[in-house]
Amino acid sequence: MTVSSQGLVAHHVSGEIRVTAPNLHFLTGKSLSRLHDGAAVPFDFQLMITDSRNNVIARALERFTVSYDVWEEKFSVVRVRDFRKSGMRLSATSAESWCLENIFVPATSLQAGQQLWARLEIRTVESREPVAASSGINLATLIEIFSRPSRPQQDRWSLESAPFELASLNP
Repeated sequence: MTVSSQGLVAHHVSGEIRVTAPNLHFLTGKSLSRLHDGAAVPFDFQLMITDSRNNVIARALERFTVSYDVWEEKFSVVRVRDFRKSGMRLSATSAESWCLENIFVPATSLQAGQQLWARLEIRTVESREPVAASSGINLATLIEIFSRPSRPQQDRWSLESAPFELASLNP
């Protein structure tokens, strides 16, 4: 699934580029069915800032694991790299927003006056893929995951922002 270029909005907050995507809903379809069946579903997120459609100048990679409490009908989200970062008892929309609030790119590598794009890719992790190595998920593992083409059975979302300049971003 691809959401239109107007679906991803970049913000410059405290030296970081963060994104919002009000029309993005990834807790749907097969992923939601797996959650309702009691499975925890890992999602791999990649946020890239490019200075052209092909040149990535900054990147953030995160894996979030989402679970669902069938009795309370609420979602929980854990950032795999840092288990202390978690959101509990969330609605589907709040869980999706929580993931976006917890992925960002430092703005230090970006030049003022440069035309930029933000691109967000999200993939579900198939049940036979490792969720985390014994030492935890690492950057090399996530880069390797996103360099593979997605499989047909894998849910995937991709969003891109309109072009922007660092100085023109709203907090």
